[in-house]
Amino acid sequence: MTQTIRILVVGCGNMGASHATAYHQMPDFEICGLVARGDSKQKLNERLGSDYPIFDDYEIALSSSKPDAVCISTYPDTHEKMALKALEAGCHVFIEKPLADTVFGSQHIIDAAKRTGKKVVVGYILRHHPSWERFIEEAHKLGKPLVMRMNLNQQSHGYMWDVHKNLMESLSPIVDCGVHYIDVMCQMTRSKPLTVTAIGARLTDEIPSSNYNYGQLQIRFEDGSVGWYEAGWGPMISDNAFFIKDVFGPKGAVSIQAKSAGAAGKSDNVDSHTKTESIKIHHAEIDENNNFIHEDQWIDMTDEPDHQELCNREQRFFLKAIQTDMDLTDHLDDAINSLRIAFACDESVKTGKMVDL
Repeated sequence: MTQTIRILVVGCGNMGASHATAYHQMPDFEICGLVARGDSKQKLNERLGSDYPIFDDYEIALSSSKPDAVCISTYPDTHEKMALKALEAGCHVFIEKPLADTVFGSQHIIDAAKRTGKKVVVGYILRHHPSWERFIEEAHKLGKPLVMRMNLNQQSHGYMWDVHKNLMESLSPIVDCGVHYIDVMCQMTRSKPLTVTAIGARLTDEIPSSNYNYGQLQIRFEDGSVGWYEAGWGPMISDNAFFIKDVFGPKGAVSIQAKSAGAAGKSDNVDSHTKTESIKIHHAEIDENNNFIHEDQWIDMTDEPDHQELCNREQRFFLKAIQTDMDLTDHLDDAINSLRIAFACDESVKTGKMVDL
């Protein structure tokens, strides 16, 4: 019989609570502690109808609960230190993206995972979404080069604006969110990124003077493909077109059409960020009169998982990685590659120059 994995959950906000819910429901995991600075850990215990041990201090929790694995869903500037301590303590690590707040720090974690022989899984949630897998699969049929257009602007307010302001103490929106969509672009092109350019604007005095809450990046790939991604956070951000997921090539186009999730007022709702609802496939083939030969095809994604189920799938992947001693080399290489590209975009915003990769 497989041994139950004792897991320490660090960070009990949106993502931490969802991951804890997954562990709470999975018999292969046993939560041995909840760690958070505020009262979110007590609220999570109440929500789960549980009485898991709670801790304010991570290091005390790590030494006293003696976990087999640690789930880190804290702000990115804490990731490197927490992950290294967990690995040094002999724990496997599930860590929310980005892996760390620097490329150097990310490499530290990867090196420590290799040295200790422990598994590190990064929370790239879209990689576990069947609709996004289909989106990428259809993009591979469009020929090359590809033109990829994506954004996720969030008109954040209330609690989510506090979350975003805290995130922007260390990272910009195009780094924190952009790693997801840069990863998607790399999967679509399967080509080497060559250069990046980016622009950004600081639209509020509530964030550090060195950061910006709106950004747009452009990537040029070796195969001629190009892509852009746009992300803005804050109460001033327009939600007129916040959810664009679109790719086209010589043979046509594929677009995510999230009519409900993309509606006004839902831009800072976490469920809307992964929802697809339907995929539109457009065929470029025309006849001798330049009329389209094929009608557009609609694929309705009626059985797509919600946000909690996606987190459940991430944790099933983490469990499989531990139980089967999965080789995660490609997984971690992809995680650091997308982060390296995102930080190059950040550099471009701050210098006003194109950055070679």
